[in-house]
Amino acid sequence: METGANNRNFIRILEILGEKTNSVLSEIGGIFLLFLKSFYYTFQKPFRVGLFLKQIEFIGVQSSFIVTLTGIFTGMVFALQGAHAFKLFGAENLTGPSVGLSLARELGPVLTSLMVTGRAGSAMAAELGTMRVTEQIDALYAMAINPVQYLVVPRMLAALLMLPLLTALFNFLGIIGAYLLGVHVLGLNPESFINDVIYLVDFKDLFVGLVKSIFFGMIISIVSCYKGFYATGGAKGVGRAATEAVVISSVSILVSDYFLTAMMF
Repeated sequence: METGANNRNFIRILEILGEKTNSVLSEIGGIFLLFLKSFYYTFQKPFRVGLFLKQIEFIGVQSSFIVTLTGIFTGMVFALQGAHAFKLFGAENLTGPSVGLSLARELGPVLTSLMVTGRAGSAMAAELGTMRVTEQIDALYAMAINPVQYLVVPRMLAALLMLPLLTALFNFLGIIGAYLLGVHVLGLNPESFINDVIYLVDFKDLFVGLVKSIFFGMIISIVSCYKGFYATGGAKGVGRAATEAVVISSVSILVSDYFLTAMMF
């Protein structure tokens, strides 16, 4: 009797693992298929320039304040911590370059993408999810309008364009924040700070961060649109889609950041 119960429990565990694995693989496959469709319809007429510009304003311009705030304080905090650490070794002059390298390679693209995910990614998922549960997407099919081309492509292209620009803004303001705190609060030499940053942070470091941000923009837009596009279950389902879009996008950004860093350095 006990052996039979143990076998049933073991089989049930395998069934649960199988269901979870199948669900995850289905999600990955669905996201990849949506990306392929979006890529294909990017080059098909009609070109939705107005919708593209609207998404640029939504994803880029409206995210600039939170990116500005995050960038300045990230640079200041990192300069504060770095200066205290380098002071132990008498190398306070390395504070500027260390902040610049960290922002350009990792903190800039990653934190910018996470901020955009929380602000714009969740909104994209909620908006498309609302359109799905209220049958507005079905209405687009009825009007012979391809919903992927109409809804997903403008958001994907806008994210691909604006994430590098927002990352560049984050990096610049992070350096400004580090400079203000390092020079005016910690008493670092201003000329040495600027010269060391220019000398040690080269174009490759900036380029790698911008390339990462392009990949992160694609992840944010495709994952968020996928979760909203296929949302079910009414208002509760829309909320669930927005939450899952933020979680999956954030985790995917952190995981992909490792592999991108491993390939580029």
